[in-house]
Amino acid sequence: MQENQTEFDVIVVGSGMAGGWAAKEFTEKGFKTLVLERGKHVEHGADYEGERLNPWDMKHRDKVTPEEMEKDYPVQSKCYAFQESTKQFFANDNELPYSTPEEKPYSWIRGNHLGGRSVLWQRQVYRWSNLDFEANKKDGHGVDWPIRYEDISQWYDYVEKFVGVSGSKENLAHVPDGQFQPAMSLNCVEEDIKAKLESKFSDRKLIIGRCAHLTKPTQEQQDLGRIVCQNRAQCQRGCSFGAYFSSLSATLPAAKRTGNMTLMSDMLVERLVYDEALGKATGVKTIDTKTGARSEYKAKVIFVCASTLGTVQLLLNSTSKTFPDGFANSSGALGRYLMDHHFQVGATGKHPGFKDKYYAGRRPTGIYIPRFRNVDDKNDEFVRGYNFQGAAVRESWEDVAKKGGIGEELKHNVSRPGDWKFSINAFGETLPYAENRATLHPDKKDKWGIPQLHIDCTVYENEKKMRLDMAKTAREILESANLVDIETFVEEPVPGICIHEMGGARMGRDPKTSVLNQNNQCHDVLNVFITDGSAMTSSACQNPSLTYMALTARAVDFAEKQMQQGIL
Repeated sequence: MQENQTEFDVIVVGSGMAGGWAAKEFTEKGFKTLVLERGKHVEHGADYEGERLNPWDMKHRDKVTPEEMEKDYPVQSKCYAFQESTKQFFANDNELPYSTPEEKPYSWIRGNHLGGRSVLWQRQVYRWSNLDFEANKKDGHGVDWPIRYEDISQWYDYVEKFVGVSGSKENLAHVPDGQFQPAMSLNCVEEDIKAKLESKFSDRKLIIGRCAHLTKPTQEQQDLGRIVCQNRAQCQRGCSFGAYFSSLSATLPAAKRTGNMTLMSDMLVERLVYDEALGKATGVKTIDTKTGARSEYKAKVIFVCASTLGTVQLLLNSTSKTFPDGFANSSGALGRYLMDHHFQVGATGKHPGFKDKYYAGRRPTGIYIPRFRNVDDKNDEFVRGYNFQGAAVRESWEDVAKKGGIGEELKHNVSRPGDWKFSINAFGETLPYAENRATLHPDKKDKWGIPQLHIDCTVYENEKKMRLDMAKTAREILESANLVDIETFVEEPVPGICIHEMGGARMGRDPKTSVLNQNNQCHDVLNVFITDGSAMTSSACQNPSLTYMALTARAVDFAEKQMQQGIL
């Protein structure tokens, strides 16, 4: 960036899953692009502090003390990936406060660094189909998506080739096949369960999880310094090999090599600037979180990719004479229809066989049982459906050690693998309810004077009925495979903890009921686009990140054509 440069072709707010893609696409098309990240700078590889450390190399053996969790990470510590080796990639809850009604807890899991949660994600990637894009229209919940699978399929192709997705071709219409690198392998127990399950149920399949890990890198991926997955399964610590996709390993380096990207970390976007006379956004106002200095940057086009709730907070705070209730909010839909997948329902059991078998490495993906409920059949208790994810593993020395014992018996037990265990966890669709919403708190503000977000979100009857079916079906699946010591689990659902939050600035056909059109463009302000999870009109039950990426690439393609024609 030239010294004191404040004008660009494009501003991208956020550097994570969607923001990284917007940066890559615009810079490769020749546009001078400013990327603004509110969190700290992280250098790919060099700043992965926990990478390659053994438990005994860390002060607390990869645990975080209860005192520190209670003091600084009461929300973040609820995440499965929160450990001593990954703590640096989680936001300090004291620095980023928000509020909820006392009776409606919400777990907002956040990173506060360059790359965002693309460093932390579980890397499961599944396409949506018309079963998902048509669901709202068919059952009357929410508004109709303004796109269908045919509108986005080529963009799934496009991003999958760059990302690198390992998976198997299954010919399932409701979970379409993609551009896959070689799939990882099921282990012997998973193969056995697959055979028994599919022989008993014609509508159920067990497949290897489709994941954003390189198994046969392309030349393009190698040119970015990315190599084949090493099967360490320590992905949330950061991967200097670039074997899994993140914006730090892939999209941001691709953008950087063009020479067209200016990247600023520690730069909080306070509000979008709206010009009443022009009827468009002219830029953003920012706060340097290190110095407190305030600045304004201008651009022809703005892509807001600050994560679902971060985007909603920014838009609500960007008021003007035209939009007193939040940016581009003539519909009143801004902040409403929040969704997150509900999970933590499933079953676990032991497989009595294969005591002479083990596996090599730590495979970074598990098994996937695609949705079968309300696909061809119809459940009268609830609409939509769910999938299962899980894995079969042998108990390790850590599991055996927890069972107690002393002396020779303990040494004997921990030196040998334990039983084979198989677990599955359901991921269910949440309907878009207007009552599930985020607003700005009328009194509470953060350290920068920005109103805190107040999140009012809960689980309703459709999801509760679905959860009963999830538990019943999980046991049914394990029983079909002749597992023993089967136990089901059903935890109290807390929105946010699945970290698949969506909605708040949804796409739709009608400007009166939605924030965005079919191109992820604000109905009210055509030079502002939103392509992160806030744009989602429904939640489906598949992991959503691949769809964010495809929507972003598609929206940039549209914006570029509009810019070339002088429309934007």
